[in-house]
Amino acid sequence: MATMYDVPADDLIEALAEDLEDRLDEPEWSQFAKTGVDRELPPEQEDFWATRAASLLRKVADRGPVGVERLSTEYGGGKAGTNRYRVAPDRRTDGSKNVIRTILQQLEEEDLVETAEGEGRRITPAGRSLLDDTAGEVLEELDRPELERYA
Repeated sequence: MATMYDVPADDLIEALAEDLEDRLDEPEWSQFAKTGVDRELPPEQEDFWATRAASLLRKVADRGPVGVERLSTEYGGGKAGTNRYRVAPDRRTDGSKNVIRTILQQLEEEDLVETAEGEGRRITPAGRSLLDDTAGEVLEELDRPELERYA
C-alpha cells in the first residue's frame, strides 16, 4: 500500500485537488482576496481553492498537529522593502490566515481534519485514508521509471 511519502508531492496535490473540488465550496470573497501581504493580485488559477486545500491537507498530515500561525508562515513570502528606492532588503511576511482558517474549517466539516485542544489541527483516519488511497492511484498512473520500485 502506497503512502503520501511514496509519490511526488505535486502529483499528489494535483490528484487530491480534483477530488476536493467537488467536496469543498469556494467562498465568494476568495476571488477578490489576496493570499498574503506580499502579493499584488488574487490568485489566477481556476482551481486555486481546491489546490490550496489539498496542499493544506498534505501539510497537516505531514507536520500535524499544526496551527494556523505556523501554516501561514509556510505560505508566506518576501515583501519588498520600500517602493521609492528599493534599498531596504525584503522582509518575511505571512500568508493569509483567513484563507487557511476557512479551508481548515471546511476540511473539518468533511471529517478530514480535527482540532487537537491546545495543539492545533491534525489529520483524522478518514483524511489519512484519503491521502493514502489517492497516493496509490497516483503511483499507478505515474510513468516514471525511478518510482517503479515502490509499485
